[in-house]
Amino acid sequence: MTDVREAVTRAHHDEWARVVAALTRRFGDLDIAEEAAAEAFTTAVERWPADGVPPNPGAWLTTTANHKAIDRIRRENKRDDKHKEAQMVYDDDPPEPLGAIDDDRLRLIFTCCHPALAMDTRVALTLRMVGGLTVPEIARAFLVAESAMGQRITRAKAKIKAARIPYRVPAAEDLPTRVAGVLTVLFLVFNEGYLATGPDTDPVRHDLTAEAIRLARLIRALLPDDGEVAGLLALMLLIEARHPARVSANGELVALDEQDRGAWDAALIAEGHRLVRERLAAGVAPGRYQILAAINAVHTSARDMRDTDWSQVLALYDQLVRLEPTPIIALNRAIAVAEIDGPEVALATVDRLDDRLSGYHAYHATRADLLRRLGRSHDSRAAYDKAIDLAGNTAETAYLIRRRDQLR
Repeated sequence: MTDVREAVTRAHHDEWARVVAALTRRFGDLDIAEEAAAEAFTTAVERWPADGVPPNPGAWLTTTANHKAIDRIRRENKRDDKHKEAQMVYDDDPPEPLGAIDDDRLRLIFTCCHPALAMDTRVALTLRMVGGLTVPEIARAFLVAESAMGQRITRAKAKIKAARIPYRVPAAEDLPTRVAGVLTVLFLVFNEGYLATGPDTDPVRHDLTAEAIRLARLIRALLPDDGEVAGLLALMLLIEARHPARVSANGELVALDEQDRGAWDAALIAEGHRLVRERLAAGVAPGRYQILAAINAVHTSARDMRDTDWSQVLALYDQLVRLEPTPIIALNRAIAVAEIDGPEVALATVDRLDDRLSGYHAYHATRADLLRRLGRSHDSRAAYDKAIDLAGNTAETAYLIRRRDQLR
């Protein structure tokens, strides 16, 4: 049964974008495409344990999803052009021109990141339709309620339908206007892989981080002069380089200050550093991803935690706050403040974020660590308890429990 589930999972990440793209192109409806694809994967979970994994899982899923879509259209009595099209189980039409992008998943991401939708909406919709993330995972990425995120995605689909926004592969000249949304999608997919937010998945999902990096490399080839593309690729490489040292043998998250830096991937670090240096040499004001990449370059340049150039890290965060004054950036900046000005100064900054980050586990985890450093064990324990209650990642939860239990 485990082997079958693994086969379905592999097929999901390999085939989801292709199946959704094919059905959307055929039926012109994102709802039908997504629901038919989801039903096909559900059927695979039900049937493959008894029937065995088919020789060509992708073709099986595509055919099954096609039939599911046709059944739904018939049930809803949708006739005319759609109903006629639904009779064709196999699409004999000539393939749509690939345009500038010849990768199925990347092409669908660019297609879904339509400028007619608000940025947050197009990103959320694309994460659901193409990234394969669940609504709860997307909601946690945006720090909003699951119900609110579900409504946002539903409204986005309704707007596409009402405004008759076409499913059309963007031309090369359209890519720059859509790339910001695409980069946000890849960043959030990578984050979900780097530290999964749900308790029912592996704590670190290498399949997601690897796919995000693969797609970022493709975008870099398409837009070699875009600084933020290079910045995001560098950022992901420098974070992914730490993957071998991030989870202990007993399944506990290993914090940056406790990681075996000798286990880090030197080749990925070298590539990430080279990209950061290239962007610095360009002499152009950096964007969000370039600054984040530079921060991670500082961390991966240090021989150990004590060797970290915290003044440089703080200066970079100051740049980032001016560019993007979000509570998450302010929280991360406070960690650097603690290393330079002490935990008491940092705690005052963190406490001012309570009204905006009270439902975010990392906020309470940061408070807990600062309170621990100040010797306020009782308050630190309470903050750890809140962080543990909110954290979904099993490895991170194990780490937080250990830190809490070490308090006197």
